[in-house]
Order: sequence, then structure tokens, then C-alpha cells
Amino acid sequence: MPDTAADLCHLRRAIELADEAVTEGNHPFGAVLVSARGNVLAEGKNTFSTDRGPGHAEANLARDAARRFDIETLRGATLYTSVEPCSMCSGTIYWAEIGAVVFGMTEQRLGELTGDDPENQTQDLECRVIFASGQREVTVRGPFDALEDEIVAQHADFWERT
Repeated sequence: MPDTAADLCHLRRAIELADEAVTEGNHPFGAVLVSARGNVLAEGKNTFSTDRGPGHAEANLARDAARRFDIETLRGATLYTSVEPCSMCSGTIYWAEIGAVVFGMTEQRLGELTGDDPENQTQDLECRVIFASGQREVTVRGPFDALEDEIVAQHADFWERT
């Protein structure tokens, strides 16, 4: 059974990592990978300044995790991210064998905030749809209404400045 308090704690860390990414000259996205026992295994940030479009925090973290951890660990792990993973990130999470995803705000809501910004060409495609098309289950929890205002403010501030 999911622990909402733990989910909120890890989502807040993802939000902090997104702020760090912005400080480093990147887009406001961060991600945290947590083991089945609740230990933080790894963290990731957006790397737009060096990777441009594909430098998403979730994909960066999933690729790193796939290199570092065995499949059993990954299938028991949960990836936390403040914004629902896009189609690219969802595919990378799936292929990395990560077992669960928890997100704070939907990709659709992000699209409303960024509009047609060429640096964030958001697709209106839920991660649940992508995961459901695969051969193994990826558990998804989100969005978390308790964090949406905070995440919206973070993104509105960033995208208005770019």
C-alpha cells in the first residue's frame, strides 16, 4: 500500500532538484529513484543546457539507473518526478525496468503553462497510456493536488522568463 507521506516527501525532493536544475541553467525538472525499502538510490536533473531536448531529468535518471542497478532492484523501485513523464521519459523508464512512477502535476497541465514554447514541446499523452501498451506493469500514482500550486508556480515563473 502506498505511503502518501513518503510520496510527498520524495516529490518535494524532486521539486528541489528542479530548482537546482534551473540554478545550473537548465529547465525545472528533477527526479528521484527510491528503492522498495524507501532508500534513495539516485537523483536526476534536467540537462537542457548540454543535451537540449532529450536531456530530461527522468530519462537521465532512468538511463543512469539501468547502468547501475540490477533488474530486481529496478522493478522494485519508484521514480518520483514533479511533472508526469513525457512519452520519451515514459519509454525510457519502461525499458530501464523501473517498477513505479509517482508524479505531482500532469503533462497536460504543463502544456497549458508552456504553450507553444519551442524549448518544451509538450505532448498531450498520459504516461499511463504508454505504460499500459507494454508487456509488464508499471504502477503509476499521481497527480498530487496538494503540490500542484507549488509546481505550477515553479513552472510559471520559469517559462515566463524564457
